[in-house]
Amino acid sequence: MNNLLILKNAKLINFSPASISDQLDIVIENNFISKIGKNISAKYKSENILDLSGKYVSPGLVCSHNHFYSVLARGILAKLKPANNFIEVLQNLWWKLDKAIDEEILYYSAMVGALEAIKSGTTSVIDHNSSPSFIKGSLNTLKKCFIEAGLRGILCYEITDRNGEKKIRESLSESIDFISTIERDKSNNSDSLLETAVGAHAQFTLSDKSLSSISEIVNQSGKGIHIHVCEDKSDLVHAKHSYKLTPVERLLNFNLLNDKSILAHGTYLTKKDIKIINQKNSFLVHNPRSNMNNGVGYLNYPGLVNNSALGTDGIGSNMLEEIKFACFKNNDSINKIPSDSFLHFMHNGNKILELYFNKKFGKLEPGYVADLVIYDYLPPTPLLNNNLAGHFTFGISSSDVETVIINGNIVYENRQFPFDTYEIYRSARLAALKLWSRMDKQK
Repeated sequence: MNNLLILKNAKLINFSPASISDQLDIVIENNFISKIGKNISAKYKSENILDLSGKYVSPGLVCSHNHFYSVLARGILAKLKPANNFIEVLQNLWWKLDKAIDEEILYYSAMVGALEAIKSGTTSVIDHNSSPSFIKGSLNTLKKCFIEAGLRGILCYEITDRNGEKKIRESLSESIDFISTIERDKSNNSDSLLETAVGAHAQFTLSDKSLSSISEIVNQSGKGIHIHVCEDKSDLVHAKHSYKLTPVERLLNFNLLNDKSILAHGTYLTKKDIKIINQKNSFLVHNPRSNMNNGVGYLNYPGLVNNSALGTDGIGSNMLEEIKFACFKNNDSINKIPSDSFLHFMHNGNKILELYFNKKFGKLEPGYVADLVIYDYLPPTPLLNNNLAGHFTFGISSSDVETVIINGNIVYENRQFPFDTYEIYRSARLAALKLWSRMDKQK
């Protein structure tokens, strides 16, 4: 069956290279853009025609590093010890929170995360899950939420030594099992919304034995590792002290760097680390709001990494906010790069999708996957090729997102989902209370 969706009279935005095209029609067939041209919609008969009357359309936005399990931490009222450094932030908040997560809590956390991603124009989320009390089946729970919302994703489970040998084995098994699930899904349905990486917390919570096990999975599966690297200086200090290596060098020694590797943060990378990352064509994901919130410092040498992308590290999925913070924080740093670099970083999430899904993403051109965002943005100044970054930095926001299309399907139209979300949010509030109570009961 040929599924046909036509967008009429659109203004097209492409991010890389930045360009604006006026008054064009987009024909979407079977999840892909098939044709783009002036007045071509008249050649087609379809009940699915959206007349955009000059509204803007862009490729979908990609959040290249996130933690949906953290969504119900918003406004948290659990009894938390004060944290004086990054390690204490992990110990007093996040490692208590992830242990308190059960299947119900993870479901509602992820469901709200998926809805809020879509509402902000984010069509793909590369997620990194941790729920030590609910490991087996956790990725299938996340998968269910992504499918119900219609969101695209690359999922993984965080492997770490910090919860003991039994949990390491369970985490490795969950990763292996979910890889099998994804491969089975792809053999049955080439239009699957989900892919998987191999997750790991950070090298300072991973022994050589665990890194060796992760390496085996990565290299047998053809996937990439998704890991926190040099988020805080403590990660670098630990690797230097314990192994006489940087975290990146340690990953290299275990053959864990390839073109599908997703390295989050990189705040304290050395120039040698960056050279290694570039040689391996790995991706570095900058998360400026999270780094500011945790007080860990600012990304070293942001302009030297070939494959930089943008993520949120659990602070929502609003990439239209993240790009603003990225630009503003960079302007306040000693490592300044041109502001339009961050538009390019945001676009680079599509390169990750292309490598995992083996399809073309991130451009409004025939043959590309139809993950699109429609904005009713009314620019107060001319919106042109050479000032597109300025409008995304100082103008366009999630309030301008009107309709979202993922895999050729309308999942959010005129700021409405095709299903009622009230009960989801009500249940999420109850799940949050349960989560906080479980945190308070921990010893």
